[in-house]
Amino acid sequence: MRIVEIREQSIPLQANIQNSVVNFAEHTVSLVAVVSDVIRDGRPVVGVAFDSIGRFAQSGLLRERFIARLAKAAPEDLADEAGTGIDTEKAFRVMMRNEKPGGHGDRAHAVAAVELALWDLNAKLAGVPAWRLIADRFGVTAAARMPVYAAGGYYYPEDSVGRLQDEMRGYQDLGYTSFKMKIGGASLAEDMTRIEAALAVIGDAKCLAVDANGRFDTPTAIAYGKAMAGFGLRWYEEPGDPLDYRLMDELAKVYDETLATGENLFSCRDVDNLIRYGGMRPGRDLFQMDPGLSYGLGEFGRMVAAMEQAGFSRKQLFPHGGHNIALHIVVGLGLGGSEAYPGVFAPVGGYAPDCTLEDGAIAPGDKPGFGLEQKADLAPYIEKLTA
Repeated sequence: MRIVEIREQSIPLQANIQNSVVNFAEHTVSLVAVVSDVIRDGRPVVGVAFDSIGRFAQSGLLRERFIARLAKAAPEDLADEAGTGIDTEKAFRVMMRNEKPGGHGDRAHAVAAVELALWDLNAKLAGVPAWRLIADRFGVTAAARMPVYAAGGYYYPEDSVGRLQDEMRGYQDLGYTSFKMKIGGASLAEDMTRIEAALAVIGDAKCLAVDANGRFDTPTAIAYGKAMAGFGLRWYEEPGDPLDYRLMDELAKVYDETLATGENLFSCRDVDNLIRYGGMRPGRDLFQMDPGLSYGLGEFGRMVAAMEQAGFSRKQLFPHGGHNIALHIVVGLGLGGSEAYPGVFAPVGGYAPDCTLEDGAIAPGDKPGFGLEQKADLAPYIEKLTA
């Protein structure tokens, strides 16, 4: 088995919404297809994946560096031991040739898109869903379904407290029992009013998390923490810059409730530094690294190992994501739960129809691979890219 071709397409996100930092209306995603020489039902077996939601495609990086390096590699430099699939660690090393240490960022996203497409390809070649392949490779007993929370509460052009409450009711109607909303895009007083409005619908504060998307400096992060302390929220997410470990450490000293961060950390070394210097508390605080932003599943697995070696449970990891790829990884690795984007960030956000929601938890489907082709809004892009 060998790779015949790797293709990439930048596709737009459908999201005229904003958090405290960015508006998503212009954001794009890199959709990647890895075409193999294995033919089934008259067509090549193709692995498909994308990088992540809420940023920009990496078309130039992919075509000029990472796809080009894989295209030049000899088949034996990429093949697994059995010769029936691709060794994703070998492929990672090939893509990272001549890359200096550090400098994470869009490079990490680009490599992740290809690496995850290779996992999808391997699962399809084996005829199993990706979560099952992941669980087998990492020696994990996968759960039947995984808790998820509806991530929303963005700032809309037509925003109002009533609109926010209607949004939360809509998620409840879909079957979600846990929720997340944005803060930091309005004044402290306005945000407290928004939280109270959301809680009037949700009821239990332990079912509502808030996310500042890295907006605050230390004094503002602490001021928000003190203002929210009485709510007893599920967690307070990414209060400051993701690399401002001192901010997290100082906030943890005065905020007794759960903190969460890590979405914008793209390497195991960054996670090591968060553990060492960020004041993260075993048994309380949550990590949110995203394999689609951090070189793929191989580096993500090293992050999980670093957490466990430092005394944290993998159940304290709730990856950023909100899509089929993230769900399969969360289930396959036995993590704490997954994000969900119901009705947001089409065509990549949200789950395929065979991912069933029940009592606030979702079971991934049993189609081979990540099941991206089952999403009606994403399928036309995949069909065009793989034709």
